[in-house]
Amino acid sequence: MFNVAVLKMKDIIKYSICTIITLIFLFFIANKLISISKKGKNNTLKSSLEHTIEIISEQNLLFCLDLSIPTIANINKEYNKISKEDEENSNKKDYLKSILQTQISSIKGLEKTDIEQVDKNNEVQEATNTTNEDTEEQSIQIAQEGLKTEVITQNPITESFNTQYNNVKIKNGTKITLTQEMMTPDIEITNKNILLFHTHSCESYTSSPAYTYTPTGNFRTTDKNFSVIRVGTELENQLKLYNRPVIHDTSYHDYPAYNGSYTRSLQTVENILKTNQADIIIDLHRDAIGSRSDYAPIVKIGENDVAAQLMFVIGTNQGGLWHPNWNQNLKFAIKVQEKAEELYPGLFKPIMLTDSRYNQHTGKYASIIEVGATGNTLEQCLTSMKYLAKVLDEVMK
Repeated sequence: MFNVAVLKMKDIIKYSICTIITLIFLFFIANKLISISKKGKNNTLKSSLEHTIEIISEQNLLFCLDLSIPTIANINKEYNKISKEDEENSNKKDYLKSILQTQISSIKGLEKTDIEQVDKNNEVQEATNTTNEDTEEQSIQIAQEGLKTEVITQNPITESFNTQYNNVKIKNGTKITLTQEMMTPDIEITNKNILLFHTHSCESYTSSPAYTYTPTGNFRTTDKNFSVIRVGTELENQLKLYNRPVIHDTSYHDYPAYNGSYTRSLQTVENILKTNQADIIIDLHRDAIGSRSDYAPIVKIGENDVAAQLMFVIGTNQGGLWHPNWNQNLKFAIKVQEKAEELYPGLFKPIMLTDSRYNQHTGKYASIIEVGATGNTLEQCLTSMKYLAKVLDEVMK
């Protein structure tokens, strides 16, 4: 909004009188200056008078304008206030600058030896980090093909299955009758992004000399270096050796409360999928069958590798929850396991098909993969990831 001043005839007359008075006054002062100058007065007095005239003329002109247009008076008053504040702030800045310079001088007074020691410590830390990274990279090896594979599980639990597709065994725990067409893995994986997460993030394994930890529950730990999360990190690293794009979420979903784990993990997955499209979604678990501490399903691959066995758990819509793509998930599991039986027979136990949904409606090829059981050690599970990554890479070609 703009202020508009309307000049009436009375104001015009008032303004004209002020202007005439000012001009007469200026004319009088000018004559005086000329007279003084002629009389030989020094230049200093002249300069002083000229400065006085400027001030008087400026103040009289502003005074006249203030009388004629009240809005200008307010503006002039505000301008003078702002100018005063700027001057005060400038003085404060100078004062603060002085303090800062004093402090900087004190800092510059640090002993040279102390600075050199800090630099030396930083160099040592950087060297240590580089060494650790190099060691970790060297420990990650790509799985080889053509190796002899043998199941060597001690104290095994009898496997059961009631359906089979070629050499892939399936334990169908639902009322669905699986047809040949429903099991044929005639799928094409176009989106090759992989999402890894853990609904039961704190699941852990039997301690070993290489991986000893303090449990925070029955085969559970909140230390991500010893839980199933660490297994997920290994799978992530292995997949990246094949240049496969991977997102690995390491959030806790079963801590501090176990109940509601699937609700929380569902929220995590849905949030990730909002910005990162992925068809292959793997919820990595540890099998807790019977909670037997002596049950450790193991497969020996090659001469030296001892790996924990794996197991797909595929959900359906039989529990009453919406799940239109469960058959696609099953086909994916069969496709992966069929390749695993070709490369490393026995790496997988029979697929479990269940009534529950397990959040697998979130992806076109979603699944749970159980890695080992309570009796397995962490190193056995890490070894499994080397071979699982190889199988997944072959399937995605």
